[in-house]
Amino acid sequence: MKIAIPSEVDAGESRISATPDTVKKLVGLGASVEVASGAGLRSGITDADYEAAGAAVVPTNADALREAAIVLKVRRPGPEELRDYAPDAIVIAIMDPYGHQEALGALAAARVSAFAMELMPRITRAQVMDVLSSQANLAGYRAVIDAAAEFSRAFPMMMTAAGTVPAAKVFVMGAGVAGLQAIATARRLGAVVTATDVRPAAKEQVSSLGAKFVAVEDEEFKQAETAAGYAKPMSAEYQQKQAALVADHIRKQDIVITTALIPGRPAPRLVSAAMVESMRPGSILVDLAVERGGNVEGARPGEVVTTANGVRIVGHLNVAGRLAASASTLYARNLLAFVETLIDAKTRTLAPNWDDELVKATLLTRHGAVVHPNFQPQMD
Repeated sequence: MKIAIPSEVDAGESRISATPDTVKKLVGLGASVEVASGAGLRSGITDADYEAAGAAVVPTNADALREAAIVLKVRRPGPEELRDYAPDAIVIAIMDPYGHQEALGALAAARVSAFAMELMPRITRAQVMDVLSSQANLAGYRAVIDAAAEFSRAFPMMMTAAGTVPAAKVFVMGAGVAGLQAIATARRLGAVVTATDVRPAAKEQVSSLGAKFVAVEDEEFKQAETAAGYAKPMSAEYQQKQAALVADHIRKQDIVITTALIPGRPAPRLVSAAMVESMRPGSILVDLAVERGGNVEGARPGEVVTTANGVRIVGHLNVAGRLAASASTLYARNLLAFVETLIDAKTRTLAPNWDDELVKATLLTRHGAVVHPNFQPQMD
C-alpha cells in the first residue's frame, strides 16, 4: 500500500499534503510513503524531516507516483501530471470541480478514483476532515494581517502625550469560518469591528466575538440559511436594501474584509465601485473571494490595486497558502483523517467502502467515468 506525496506543480502553491507527523501515522497504518525530493520546502519541511518520520524520499514526482495506490495532493492534478498516475489510484486533493468539466474528464480518462476534499459533508464524524474550514480559518486571520500591513495607521487606540490615535474601524462582510476568524483577529489587534452576513445564526456568533452586527433583519433574512449551514442566494429586493445599509456603513470604515462565497457559484458582488469611491484615502479592502470573481468591484486576482481616490484593494491568491506551514499542518491532518477511513485497521490494507457516505459525497471519478451526481450532467 504505497502512498505518494508529490511536489505541487502550481508555482503559486506553497502548501504540501503531508507533514512528518502525518507521515508517521500513515506508516503506522501499514503504508509505505514516498515523498518527492523538495516537496515540503515551501512549508518549511526538509527531506530529512520526512525520512526521520519513516518516508522514503525519491528524486522526482514520477518516482513517487509510480505504482502508488494513494496520491495525496493539495491541488487537482493536471493532464500532464496524470500521465504518471497508476490506473485505479486513489487521488485525494482540493479538486475545485465546479465549472471545470474538462479537468474532470481528464481525471476520468486517467482512470483514477478522484476524491474532492471540499465536498466533504458537514457532519460530526467529518469535522476533522473539513478542509474548507481549516483553510478558511487561516485565510481569515491572514486577511487581517495583510490589511494591517497595507494600512498606514495603527489598529488599536493609543493615548500618548502627543495625542490620541483612534482605533481602526474594520468591517467584515461574511461571518463564516474566515469571517469569524477575521473578526476575532481584528478585535485582538484593538480595532472597532462590525460585521454582516445573510445567515441569521451569524448575529449571535458575531456578537459573541465583541463585534456589532449590521444587516437588514426582515423575514427573508430569517430564512436565509440552508440546512447544511450555507448562505442562500438572496432576492434582488433584499440585496438592494442590504446594499443601501452597507453603502452608508462602508464609507465610514478604514478596512473592509469580504469573505462571501456560495459553493458552485460565482462570488456575490458586495462592494460596488461607488462604495469604494466613498471610502477615505488610505482605506483598505481585502477580497478573499477574488479567485471566484471577487466580492469587490475592481479587485484583481493576485494584485494590490490602488484606486484613483487612494483606496487599496488587496486581491492576494491562495491566502491560506501565505501561511504555508500552518496551512499544511491542518490540511495534512484533514487528509490523514479521511485516509484512515479507507484503510482496514485489522488487515492494514486499502479497503474503501464505496457505500460510505463520506466516499459517496466526495468521489468524483471512478473506472473511467465521472460518478458524482452533481457533475455528471456537465460531462454529457
